[in-house]
Amino acid sequence: MADNPMLKFVTVGRDMPEKRDASVRKEDFHEIYAEYAKAKAEEQAARCSQCGVPYCQSHCPLHNNIPDWLKLTAEGRLQEAYETSQATNTFPEICGRICPQDRLCEGNCVIEQSGHGTVTIGSVEKYITDTAWEEGWVKPITPAVERAESVGIIGAGPGGLAAADMLRRAGVQVTVYDRYDRAGGLLTYGIPGFKLEKDVVVRRNTQLEQGGVTFELNCNVGEDISFDDIRAKHDAIIIATGVYKSRDLQAPGSGAEGIVRAIDYLTASNRKSFGDDVPEFDSGELSAEGKRVVVIGGGDTAMDCVRTAVRQGATSVKCLYRRDRTNMPGSQREVANAEEEGVDFVWLSAPKGFTGDAVTGVMTQKMRLGAPDATGRQVPQVIEGSDYVEDADLVIKALGFEPEDLPKLWGVDALEVTRWGTIKADFRTHETSLEGVYAVGDIVRGASLVVWAIRDGREAAEAVLERFSTAAIAAE
Repeated sequence: MADNPMLKFVTVGRDMPEKRDASVRKEDFHEIYAEYAKAKAEEQAARCSQCGVPYCQSHCPLHNNIPDWLKLTAEGRLQEAYETSQATNTFPEICGRICPQDRLCEGNCVIEQSGHGTVTIGSVEKYITDTAWEEGWVKPITPAVERAESVGIIGAGPGGLAAADMLRRAGVQVTVYDRYDRAGGLLTYGIPGFKLEKDVVVRRNTQLEQGGVTFELNCNVGEDISFDDIRAKHDAIIIATGVYKSRDLQAPGSGAEGIVRAIDYLTASNRKSFGDDVPEFDSGELSAEGKRVVVIGGGDTAMDCVRTAVRQGATSVKCLYRRDRTNMPGSQREVANAEEEGVDFVWLSAPKGFTGDAVTGVMTQKMRLGAPDATGRQVPQVIEGSDYVEDADLVIKALGFEPEDLPKLWGVDALEVTRWGTIKADFRTHETSLEGVYAVGDIVRGASLVVWAIRDGREAAEAVLERFSTAAIAAE
C-alpha cells in the first residue's frame, strides 16, 4: 500500500512563501510574496489533515473544495487541482492573493486549532492557478451553444465579472457597463500592486473579452445611458456597482488642502502604475513623496494607503485608529507587513480637527475602550485633556464606503433600498424589487470582501439562467 501523502503537519512545519525583505519591497509596487516552487507547494499542501468536517471549506464564502485540491496538489496532480479549484471560484488566483485567509479558511483550519500552524491555503491556491495559466490549462471561454438571451451587467468589479463569466459559459449574450476606462473595479484601481499585480486582473479581463463578453467602458449609467435604456436592451440586469461614496469626517478644518479621500489617493497611484497621465499625482496633490502622512482608519483600505505612502517616499507614515490592535477590522497580516515597512500605528486615537489652511496637523484625542455596544464591540470613549497635534502634510481619510443613492441617480424610484441605502435583494436569488433585475456584492452587502462579491455574482448568474430556463419551458 502506498504511503499516505497527507497528514504531514506533525513532521512538517508551516512555511509561507518567501517574503521579500521590507527594505527592498518598499521601494516598488511588486507583490511581496514569492511563488512556491513545486516541491514546496506539494510539501505544504501535504500538511492538510483531511479532517472529516473541513472548517476551512465551511468558512469560505465560496465553499471551495479546499481539502480536495490540497490533496491533489500534494499528489502532484496539479491540473486536476486547478480544475477542482476553478469549479467553485471564478478567480482563484485573485482570492489567493487578497482574501484575508487569517479570518476565513486558514483562521478555521483544524490543525491551527491544535497548535500545529495552519495550512498555507491562500499561497497554494495562488500557486495552482498561476501554474495553470503558465501551462495553458486555463482555456478560453467557448460556450457549447449560443443562446439568444441577453444580460446587462452594471459594474465591472469582481461580482459583475464573476456573473459575466458564468453567463457567458452558458452561451448567454453579456454586456458589462462600467464608469471607468478599465474593467476590474477595485481590483484594478482600489487594490495596490504589492497585493495584486495588475497583469493578473488584465489577464482575466482579456479572457472574458476574448470569450465574447462585450465591455462598454467610460459609461456612466444615468448620464451616458439611462437605466431604463439598459433594461430595455436586455432580458435581465445585474447591478454590481460596489460602494464608492466615501464616509466623511465632519470636524473643524476638514476642508483644508491636503486632506484627501482614500479612493482618490489609491486610484491615482494605480493609474500611475499603468502609465496613465495623472495630473493630481504629478502636482503632488495625491502623492505622498516627501510628506508626513497620517491615514485615518483601521480597515484594509487604510492598510493599502499606509503601505502605498511608504512606497511613494513619505518622510513618515502614521495610522490613527480609535480602537486598539485587537479590535481593528483590517487583516492582522497586513498590519504586520505595514509595521515591517516602517508604518507607525497610533492606537486608541481619533481626529478632533485639523490645523492649517493647507493641512499642517491633525488635532488628536486619545481614547479608551468602554462597555460593549449592541453589536458586542467596545465603544471608544474620549480621555478628557489628552488632546495633542499629530504633524501632517497629507491626511488620507480611509473611513469606509457607503452606497450612492442609485434610485435617485438613475431615476428609478421603484428600486427598493434598505435603511442603509443598499439595494434590497433576495438573499437566495439576488433579485430586487424590479422584475428581472438582480443586485450583487457591496451594493447589497455594504463594503465587504471580494470573495463575497464573487459568490453573489455566481449565485445571481445561476438565478438568471434558471429564469431563462423557466421562461423557455413556459413558451413551449
